[in-house]
Amino acid sequence: MKTLTNAIFLSVLLLFKAGFSIAQVEKMDPEKRVKELGITLITPVAPTANFVKAVQIGNLVYLSGHGPDKPEGGQVTGKVGSDLSVEQAQQAARLVGISLLSTLKKEIGNLNKVKRIVKVLGMVNCIPTFEKHSQVINGFSDLMVEVFGENGKHARSSIGLSSLPANIPVEIEMIVELKK
Repeated sequence: MKTLTNAIFLSVLLLFKAGFSIAQVEKMDPEKRVKELGITLITPVAPTANFVKAVQIGNLVYLSGHGPDKPEGGQVTGKVGSDLSVEQAQQAARLVGISLLSTLKKEIGNLNKVKRIVKVLGMVNCIPTFEKHSQVINGFSDLMVEVFGENGKHARSSIGLSSLPANIPVEIEMIVELKK
């Protein structure tokens, strides 16, 4: 126990030497941040086909595409640019983030094991003339930074598609690196 306490103390000391403030170090606790943000993680639903929602290879977790699951059940539906505004689609992208965090936590047990969000692919179900795909996916990316701080910043692609499964407005997949 003493060795663990010393290791934690040294880790915090190194963070301070690297220029992190006490507030920044405290924000690096994703489990605590989820609670502070008032986020309720959902119980992930099993896939209805021959795939899994997450695969861990070494210290990387690959998460399948997720949709905007509502806390009360069901999903947000509609096409961005006709049925949904950019702001509504951003909220849907945030819900996708909560769904992905829920699956990730189920897979790894604790969000504090996350070293960083590595790569994200955001897909937007939109009308052909819609051009604000990246603004929609910002709803997801902003959530990752709120939860993981700088470690939530990630490489990202966002694309528009003519449709998505079940007419959901946003689908996102991500790759996460775990601490060793």
